[in-house]
Amino acid sequence: MTNTDLTLPEAVVRVRELMLSAAYAAALRAAVKLGLPDAIGGEPVAPAALAAAVGADAGALHRLVRALAAFGVFTIDSEGCYRHTELSRLLREDAPHSVKYNVLWSTEPWTWDVWPRLDDAVRTGGSVFGSLHGTEFFDYLHREAPESAEVFDRAMTQSSRLSAHAVAEALDLTSVATVADIAGGQGLVLATLLERHPELHGVLLDLPGVLAGADARLREGGSLAGRARLVPGDCRAAIPVRADVYLLKNILEWDDESTLRTLRNVIAAAGPGARVVVIENLVDDSPEMSFTTAMDLLLLLNVGGRKQTKDELVALVQQAGLRVEAVRAVNSYLHMVECVV
Repeated sequence: MTNTDLTLPEAVVRVRELMLSAAYAAALRAAVKLGLPDAIGGEPVAPAALAAAVGADAGALHRLVRALAAFGVFTIDSEGCYRHTELSRLLREDAPHSVKYNVLWSTEPWTWDVWPRLDDAVRTGGSVFGSLHGTEFFDYLHREAPESAEVFDRAMTQSSRLSAHAVAEALDLTSVATVADIAGGQGLVLATLLERHPELHGVLLDLPGVLAGADARLREGGSLAGRARLVPGDCRAAIPVRADVYLLKNILEWDDESTLRTLRNVIAAAGPGARVVVIENLVDDSPEMSFTTAMDLLLLLNVGGRKQTKDELVALVQQAGLRVEAVRAVNSYLHMVECVV
């Protein structure tokens, strides 16, 4: 028997990896929760020393690091010590492009409840979250799982940090007096715009609990507070904000009815000629299809929402009553749909 005879077909190996991918998502979460990425610095760390630093069993910790190292997250050197890799450094709190809170958000306890019900969601075409928890997704987060809501806010801020400067570069705010960031989270994008345009004023609208953790630059006493206004509210209910430009970034991912209601609330608040800029990652034009399509399924499960194709998003915007003027790339994964009321 040759070595070739003992080798599993590549397709079998790939399916086996996929079928246990939940284990690796859990391993990422465990590494972050234990604080491994922050405990490993620039030098190799011995297993016993790392276990003592994070308060873990050395044998079990080794098994966790070994599993992650199989995918390039951490590495184990010839001395048996643990080292960072390019991937594991992204899990550190202080990494410039940290995805720490994105990892935690994607593996929050509620996610493990909804994924096994994906077949039900595919049969019905709707969310399973309400039937599991007896309430809508965001109501659950803010009333029943405040820690998860905080993780969500931090994850959205991390995502914005990756794209804020690209958005500021792409968005023409010449002769614009006021921009409103609708459901803009903690306001990183708005703060970036205000710093880039010293004459610009801005409004951040989001739920009260979200605004409580708004970017310090926008809050009272902050460097941008004199040009920023924080308005509590739910954009699906009303948008009591008058502005020249309305920015809606990565929020039109609910069911179509909620998306249309939000866009029409913008129209109701805006004056004729106001600009509405919708920024989303499109499922049909993304170099990160494995990420985007997985997020699309998670949106189906938790809010009955979806990632849009370019044609779907344009059609919804037009159905709401806006005139689309252009669709263009912001960066490698985001697109901007520029509209006018």
